[in-house]
Amino acid sequence: MLQIARNTLLAAAVLAIASPAGAQDTIKMGGLATLEGAFAAPGQDSIRGIQMALEEAKYMAGGKKIELITGSSDASPASAIRATRKLVEQDGVQIMVGPLSGSEGLAVKDYAKTKPNVTFINGTSAAQDTTLRNPASNFFRFSTEGAQWMAGLGEYAYNVKKYRKVAVLAEDYSFPYTQVFGFLEPFCRLGGKAPVDARFWVPIGNKDYSSVIAALPDDVDAIYVALGGADAINFLSQYQQAGGDLPLIGGSITVDQTVLGSKGKIRETVIGTPSAGPISDTWDDPRWAAFVAQYKKMFAGKGGFPSPSLFAHGYYINAKAALLALDKVNGDLSDGGKKLRAALSSLKFETPTGMVSLDERRNAIADIFLTEVVEGPGGNLVNKTIGVTKQVSQTFGLPYEQFLKYGQVSRTNPPCN
Repeated sequence: MLQIARNTLLAAAVLAIASPAGAQDTIKMGGLATLEGAFAAPGQDSIRGIQMALEEAKYMAGGKKIELITGSSDASPASAIRATRKLVEQDGVQIMVGPLSGSEGLAVKDYAKTKPNVTFINGTSAAQDTTLRNPASNFFRFSTEGAQWMAGLGEYAYNVKKYRKVAVLAEDYSFPYTQVFGFLEPFCRLGGKAPVDARFWVPIGNKDYSSVIAALPDDVDAIYVALGGADAINFLSQYQQAGGDLPLIGGSITVDQTVLGSKGKIRETVIGTPSAGPISDTWDDPRWAAFVAQYKKMFAGKGGFPSPSLFAHGYYINAKAALLALDKVNGDLSDGGKKLRAALSSLKFETPTGMVSLDERRNAIADIFLTEVVEGPGGNLVNKTIGVTKQVSQTFGLPYEQFLKYGQVSRTNPPCN
């Protein structure tokens, strides 16, 4: 009897020693995206982006197996925090990729400060202040942000399109404020106008745009539209049905494949729309061609779009960064991820759209594409490359303190009257 007890204790001791090591053979990665609400289609493509990075790495990094656990939000900060808490506190993820939407990112950034041993890597959340002001030391963004995405568009609208006065229609939260700022700052500096009373702000999930369309001013040259997902499709369809004929200027997600790839009757409305952003469907580069081919191979006929969206691209890059950094530290997270975060901070790598690196606040420096919507092969709508702005920083090359003088993005900044 005594021998049996000793054997039992010995077996328990062996298990106690072996279990932690066994557990470390697998690293849990969280993937948070908006799988509910107006941005559900972008959210689904975001998860595809993570899957592409993991498939490419054969679900291994640093000699460890990577287990993906997904979480769902509806683009609201509260839902993002609920999902993040579950991933971190219940599922035990050590690295999280996400979220998708701007105000979600601000909330997750603040939550990250309470979990210093977890590494948070952005999805496509692109509000400016997620990294510009009061950043979290364990939050990284390799996907650039909304003002950066507008690089070159304000100048193009003013100098090439010869627009002098525009109206603005955008969703009423942090990411569109960032996009509007990125477009209007150079447009207004050159002499363009976008009066505050010609700016229309709608909630996420707005379905009826009839009152907004009726109120749009006639004395403008174009409408700058920063709507995404179902919101963009609803507006573009209703604007077409109402006979709207003003030229459009597109925010990055307004003319993304999650909108252009829809079945709605928006073709005549969006063809010719200039925009800018982190990707261009027709970019003639072997890195992008390989990315598109991989996307089509994995998702054609399985819910994918004719070409990967900026959401698939952003989540892919951020997941890829996590995997590359894990390789650098041999998958060792035993110090609470300190070595991993050091590796991320100094990481510089080639992506499907060029080189990416981070600034001192852990925000990406990367190439941005100036585009125009055209009809592509097979009749699909695509963003044609007009130009590329190389290595755009969050402060557009200005010293940090000087850039802060612009003030926080908002409904009225810049005033542009």
